[in-house]
Amino acid sequence: MIRVGIIGATGYAGIELVRLLYSHPDAIITQIISQSFVGKKISDVYPHLKGILDIECRELNTDELSAQCDVVFTSLPQGTSGEVIPSLYNAGCTIIDLSADFRFHDATVYEQWYKMPHPAPQLLPDAIYGLPELHRADIAKARLVGNPGCYPTATLLGLAPAVKAGAIDTSSIIVDVKSGVSGAGRASSLEYSFCECDEDMKAYKVAQHRHTPEIEQELSILAQNDVVISFTPHLIPMKRGILATIYATLKDDISLEALLNIYKNFYKDEPFVHIYENGTLPSTKAVAGSNHCHIGLTVDERTHRIIITSAIDNLVKGAAGQAVQNMNIMLGLNETAGLASPGYYL
Repeated sequence: MIRVGIIGATGYAGIELVRLLYSHPDAIITQIISQSFVGKKISDVYPHLKGILDIECRELNTDELSAQCDVVFTSLPQGTSGEVIPSLYNAGCTIIDLSADFRFHDATVYEQWYKMPHPAPQLLPDAIYGLPELHRADIAKARLVGNPGCYPTATLLGLAPAVKAGAIDTSSIIVDVKSGVSGAGRASSLEYSFCECDEDMKAYKVAQHRHTPEIEQELSILAQNDVVISFTPHLIPMKRGILATIYATLKDDISLEALLNIYKNFYKDEPFVHIYENGTLPSTKAVAGSNHCHIGLTVDERTHRIIITSAIDNLVKGAAGQAVQNMNIMLGLNETAGLASPGYYL
């Protein structure tokens, strides 16, 4: 069995890792790290685990962690992950980081958008951007993966086939994304309280959201030229889920049927990406609790645009599930191990 440690296990993404890894056929959780709940059982922090997983939350000790774990998931804030990971990496651990610290090729881009010095720029050449549908071969050879953000996952999966095929004008991309409140994390603040969020919807960090350069980096690789997008996230009053609505101008007259074929061929061997048939569009309820991404396409002939809708669960395919998928690839396991179950509809 693969020995797994989770740093930051009591956040929303962290506890999804616990849930998924507990049922993983090839893994056993040996360490749960939570500085906020040291000495408490994880089942006392999250009672749905009572009698199922009663392991005690421990203080971070990197020497102990590297000795007892083959794989370490880090679910920590930006900057903090990069301070912890070098010693674990040097000790030989396989690491999947859920922060933004190892998603960028260029430390200056990270520093520009995250307003802090990069904590471990020496490791960036070794880190692979962990979107399996784009970088599976490199992930398989890596020991350090920067797990993508939830907004970039939905956006990139929605855009990748059209960009790779050269079907759209990459200077015209507009991304409008709606997210459930769990995307903001478990830490409490007034703007995410029930009375502030319920019966409300709002855009935030317009033209300055920190996931923007991550999306642009990957689209630029696909397009083989620099891509700049307009990206606007919205907070909506539901717990989990992301729906991206993406607009781009088509380069040529191309039918919806031809575009659907491009998408189906691009994702034909992907276990977690599903293309809707002509005339149907995805919703967040269809992917809740699962590692799946559902994509639908519309062609607006009047404006000569393609409209792409992409739905994921922000805590699973947008975080913990994708991290487990990356672990499976890195260790040569069945890629769907621990992730094959459908989500929940209600």
